Amino acid sequence: MANRQQPSQMPIHKYGRYDQVDISDRTWPEQRITTAPRWLSTDLRDGNQALIDPMSPERKRRMFDQLVKMGYKEIEVGFPASGQTDFDFVRSIIEEEGAIPDDVTISVLTQAREDLIERTVESLKGARRATVHLYNATAPVFRRVVFRGSRDDIKQIAVDGTRLVMEYAEKLLGPEADGTAFGYQYSPEIFTDTELDFALEVCEAVMDVYQPGPGREIILNLPATVERSTPSTHADRFEWMGRNLTRREHVVLSVHPHNDRGTAVAAAELALMAGADRIEGCLFGQGERTGNVDLVTLGMNLFSQGVDPQIDFSDIDEIRRTWEYCNQMEVHPRHPYVGDLVYTSFSGSHQDAIKKGFDAMEADAAAKGVTVDDIEWAVPYLPIDPKDVGRSYEAVIRVNSQSGKGGIAYVLKNDHKLDLPRRMQIEFSKLIQAKTDAEGGEVTGGDIWSVFRDEYLPNPENPWGRMQLKAGQSTTDKDGVDTLTVEAEVDGMETTLVGTGNGPISAFFHALQGIGIDVRLLDYQEHTMSEGASAQAASYIECAVGDKVLWGIGIDANTTRASLKAVVSAVNRATR
Repeated sequence: MANRQQPSQMPIHKYGRYDQVDISDRTWPEQRITTAPRWLSTDLRDGNQALIDPMSPERKRRMFDQLVKMGYKEIEVGFPASGQTDFDFVRSIIEEEGAIPDDVTISVLTQAREDLIERTVESLKGARRATVHLYNATAPVFRRVVFRGSRDDIKQIAVDGTRLVMEYAEKLLGPEADGTAFGYQYSPEIFTDTELDFALEVCEAVMDVYQPGPGREIILNLPATVERSTPSTHADRFEWMGRNLTRREHVVLSVHPHNDRGTAVAAAELALMAGADRIEGCLFGQGERTGNVDLVTLGMNLFSQGVDPQIDFSDIDEIRRTWEYCNQMEVHPRHPYVGDLVYTSFSGSHQDAIKKGFDAMEADAAAKGVTVDDIEWAVPYLPIDPKDVGRSYEAVIRVNSQSGKGGIAYVLKNDHKLDLPRRMQIEFSKLIQAKTDAEGGEVTGGDIWSVFRDEYLPNPENPWGRMQLKAGQSTTDKDGVDTLTVEAEVDGMETTLVGTGNGPISAFFHALQGIGIDVRLLDYQEHTMSEGASAQAASYIECAVGDKVLWGIGIDANTTRASLKAVVSAVNRATR
């Protein structure tokens, strides 16, 4: 079929294509991510600086404590030379005994100016583990427009900055054996727009000064300060750098994607496949412009593939509440793994598949003699078990005008332990569909139960219908014939009904003929709703009452009485 789209009027002539990497023998597409990378959270630095109202010290501390609780071992805590607030925060967590666990490294950012470097290193006095992160922009547009310098000029900034960091670390922090376990990180900012050969040249010059070796790693962070290419090209750049860096075994190659093209998560994952060792990002993708890469999505993507992210997301709503309080922002309802709607389905076909998936999981677990938690997760439309991140199944199925019988049946089973037969699901879903068509919007679980109870289980305090069951007694003679005696209120009058048959239900049908109600049994199903001495049973009966075919339900601790209630439910619905 021909493409009927027409050229747009947008000024595409203003933009050039991103350069590809000459790497025909790339190996990253064949790689698999089988272990978690090293993570660094920059929520307190890159995330905080992007807020309209930056975090107060109290909110920064709460975020720091949350990150520690989740298991992050590298946390960028600020830009201490940028102002007194950041400096004081860094000092506060260092000086408070126990605030920074022994195995957590704090990181601080600085530009390559001597006064800023001195102030930055000074902020780290007394820290057990600390990293200074130095950066300078290396891309051509920065060289030409911002710095008005040559390649050599820009490289010298990185070299001089590295030397100054080392000098002030030795002067202010002392030798590692006596003071701070010191680490160094260098970022050629705007790596994505920097020529690869020049990025390599600058990183090599920095390493020549720092001299990484056994027990002395260097972190080389290659930031997509502005995301400019497809994730595949980003991966090519990482593989090229990894191949060409000397002293690679002493280099921690770090990725720092931003989300300008909306592909930061994919870019980070492909960079890992291409050899990256470490990822920097923020919870829920907070950060400048479109944000940093989302550490939660990255970690949960690993989890969903059976890879331990080494970060605890088991109470994702607590993480979200903390994040929203500290950032004074809201997580989008469609945000992966955490949004209000991500484990929710409104579509009827989706709901039906989810319900069948849950049923199949239960059946498979029962067949193997284990719990559902002990078998591999396999439920349509749900990539993970919501319980694993602290969510309940309550919101998995939500009902609106697009929903079908499966979702409605799921709500009744999950919330009220009623496993409706398929034809009864169809019957009841039509009632809910009529409600949503008339009123619009979403129908809550409470609304569904209210409609169901009013239609099938009228409140004894507000009864409706021709008949209310009071009591019943059944006896069986030597020939197996049951005689049923029922005390009931029929049309407002106390009535005794007597009938015989080959079981209580058959006998009840015979008794009803005595008051002019002709009932034929079409289908009968029952199940227990719980276990133990107080367990109740649910009975479902499909009947032809005169010329109407409909379902009734009865719930009782006694299965015979539950079945009689189901007959009454159907009869009353037929004569309502």
